[in-house]
Amino acid sequence: MSQLNPDEKFTLITRNLQEVLGEDEIKKVLAERDLKLYWGTAPTGKPHIGYFVPMSKIADFLAAGCQVTILLADIHAFLDNMKAPLELVNHRTKYYEAIIKAMLTSIGTPIDKLKFVVGSNYQLSAAYSMDNFRLCACITEHDAKKAGAEVVKQVESPLLSGLLYPGMQALDEHFLEVDAQFGGVDQRKIFVMAEKYLPQLGYKKRAHLMNPMVPGLAGSKMSSSDPDSKIDLLDDPKAVERKLKKAFCEEGNVTDNGILSFIKAVLFPLGSLYGKQPEFTIRRLEKFGGDIRYTDYHALEADFRDKKVHPGDLKAGATAALNALLAPIRETFNKDSELLKLIETAYPQVSDKVKQKVVPKKEAVVPAAGATATGSKKGSEKPEDVSRLDIRVAQIISARSHPNNPKSYIEEIEVGDATGPRTVVSGLADYIPLADLQGRRILTVCNLKPAKFQGVESHAMVLAASDAEGKVIELLEPPEGAEIGEAVTWEGYETALRGGEVLNPKQNMFGKVAVEFGLTMERVAHYKGVPFMTSKGPVTVKSLTEGNIR
Repeated sequence: MSQLNPDEKFTLITRNLQEVLGEDEIKKVLAERDLKLYWGTAPTGKPHIGYFVPMSKIADFLAAGCQVTILLADIHAFLDNMKAPLELVNHRTKYYEAIIKAMLTSIGTPIDKLKFVVGSNYQLSAAYSMDNFRLCACITEHDAKKAGAEVVKQVESPLLSGLLYPGMQALDEHFLEVDAQFGGVDQRKIFVMAEKYLPQLGYKKRAHLMNPMVPGLAGSKMSSSDPDSKIDLLDDPKAVERKLKKAFCEEGNVTDNGILSFIKAVLFPLGSLYGKQPEFTIRRLEKFGGDIRYTDYHALEADFRDKKVHPGDLKAGATAALNALLAPIRETFNKDSELLKLIETAYPQVSDKVKQKVVPKKEAVVPAAGATATGSKKGSEKPEDVSRLDIRVAQIISARSHPNNPKSYIEEIEVGDATGPRTVVSGLADYIPLADLQGRRILTVCNLKPAKFQGVESHAMVLAASDAEGKVIELLEPPEGAEIGEAVTWEGYETALRGGEVLNPKQNMFGKVAVEFGLTMERVAHYKGVPFMTSKGPVTVKSLTEGNIR
């Protein structure tokens, strides 16, 4: 492949892309030398099989002789609505590099000429900071918000950090000294903004290469935050089979079909690399027509559209192909204890689950007598973690003083139940004026067993944070736009089922979990470093940066 002429290199670089901005500039560069480009990724949630879509193009770029830089955008990860807390982002950056190398190796791509750069290594320099200020003096708030509309998490009252994100991505092109930037078509507005504003700083306009967006297994964009839409790169074969069986795959539907999209964007392009013949096999019993081998994606799509291929057969073929793709990645991590340890430090909330997924059953560690794999007592399979708590966004409808206890209030709180508001007793009278509670949006724990306080039964618990000395108390506040009744989530944990387990106060499950609650320096509530999240962003407090949540 190193003997390709400029036209052949251009064809390989641009194949299967949805859009290219600056084709003439790319051709001009290729006529003189190899293209220099970068792809950036923010180390937040765990990479899933959707990452094979950009990896398949990076394989194309390397095969075409491009000088490829992968930017591990650690600061961007934090700026995007604090998706990744600073306490964990350094570990996640290292995990991303390890998993990307394993992915490229699994598809037979040499990585000796691949360059990894961590964003903070240059984004904290005086030169970059000054250019960032210069860019802020050029870009309007409207343009910054518009540019990040499909990339940065959108909320009604956006943080300033999200507005800085697009401009910094534009500056990265100059500081990484590339000819082009590669990304998904969802980043098009950022790319257009970069082409508009970089010349205003005296820097050249770069070309931009855009991949199509691949639907998730549920029929929407594949997402790290939606466990039903993705397959983890370290999922075991049974988990892959189970998730693909549940995937949306309507008979004859070739438009909203994540499985077909993945086959088109990943499996066939990878199959044609390095002079190989692409092939996708659907195995069937002879009575159902026998095996079918496809060497052209469009033939497969046509047969599925015409209902000659059943969804179950398509899923089975995809399962076999995907497990073959993931096998080398699993092996890389299984044989390296340091990589397994890295998963635990980068995503501590799922360490036990990851071990169960990655390590084959015959190598699994047997729990000590009297204990389960989750660390709970003998006879119990339920974890002692935040997944046991049903915490919801709620709103105080009315609040009044407790007639029998001057230190307490009685509130009527809407938590999203069909039966209406709940009565709740909270000991906030010494800390928060009664008037400040009326209509207040808060967080409540909704699956504690009801208890009486001075003759009034309480049916939930209001969550608040206090300083180390317990002299200042502030309510946990959901972001603007979060819906009343929606569940608070923690990345990597299951969310407690509404109407499910009612926690027995004698077991003090809330107390065992709450000792791991805390606040970041950015006032974000977290469990073991994992933010309390809603559909509109993280849960925060007004001013506290340390203390307890109760």
